[in-house]
Amino acid sequence: MTSAAAAAATSSATKMFSTATDNCSHRIFLVTDLQVRRPWRSSAFLRTSRTICTHACTAASPRSSSSVINELANIFTAMATEASAKVIDGKSVAKEIREEIASEISRMKESIGVVPGLAVILVGDRKDSATYVRNKKKACESVGIKSYEVCLAEDSSEQEVLKYISGFNDDPSVNGILVQLPLPSHMNEQNVLTAVSIEKDVDGFNPLNIGCLAMRDREPLFVPCTPKGCIELLHRYGVPIKGKRAVVIGRSNIVGMPAALLLQREDATVSVVHSRTKNPEEITREADIVIAAVGQANMVRGSWIKPGSVVIDVGINPVEDAESKRGYRLAGDVCYEEASKIASAITPVPGGVGPMTIAMLLSNTLAAAKRANNFQ
Repeated sequence: MTSAAAAAATSSATKMFSTATDNCSHRIFLVTDLQVRRPWRSSAFLRTSRTICTHACTAASPRSSSSVINELANIFTAMATEASAKVIDGKSVAKEIREEIASEISRMKESIGVVPGLAVILVGDRKDSATYVRNKKKACESVGIKSYEVCLAEDSSEQEVLKYISGFNDDPSVNGILVQLPLPSHMNEQNVLTAVSIEKDVDGFNPLNIGCLAMRDREPLFVPCTPKGCIELLHRYGVPIKGKRAVVIGRSNIVGMPAALLLQREDATVSVVHSRTKNPEEITREADIVIAAVGQANMVRGSWIKPGSVVIDVGINPVEDAESKRGYRLAGDVCYEEASKIASAITPVPGGVGPMTIAMLLSNTLAAAKRANNFQ
């Protein structure tokens, strides 16, 4: 937190206690009436609790009000500057998962002589899409998955894309098929995604997979990679989900909606905030877990965050930055500088959810290969 913010905290605390008199009981009332929330587990919070107890126990020999004011103001300033969220390192977790996948693929190859195969179809020349495909190809190579790649021109027909999908559907060496989104505007995205065989739908976008995800007592063959990665991060960092209040910001078919379904499956009480939601700040502020997937840089401010909550930031937005060699930097949907002073844990951007998405794609491809070959 900035020195200005810390000074503001000091001023606020000083003002709060400026009306205190030398009467100890009055001072105690003012202190205990202050709503300091339990999730602040900093040493400053513990010192505040001990100070309150000390003042309550020494009523027989009260100290001057100015002494109480100064001490408490110092403590609340410390709380403002010391609180810092634990960083949820998606890059590190993704590396662990890739190592686990590589080990399983090696075991599979030694046992039955089969390695998984992933086919990627890229249409057009979008630089960001080409980068994603390149990264996925590298990730496949790093764990032993064989990759197949088809690159089509921007003006290719939808029928041509469907022809390649059909060919990969029939190819037993291909266990997963990924169509890189977005597609050119002249193509029907739903037609293309539905054409992918459900047994090879490693993106988890087939309506049957989404339908099974939404239903109790049904299991989808695959879960969409990004929301699956969000939940995996919560699991690996030991964040309890059952019985917690969760808010998902954004309701896209790719992230927001399946993330809400996954949280509900984990027995969280889930609210979805979207563009038509009234008072989104108030709703978000009630959440123990926040998943932000709205695609708007720094939309979620620190004032939206409940102290002690866990924040998963899916957003990855380019923001102009004259100091950067590229002329821009990447920012999440959450204002990290503000939220990291309030939340108990938070994902950075980059290095949070992004690496997990690719790790989950590899995991889904391995699962498809095991299923197709009855390998346990």
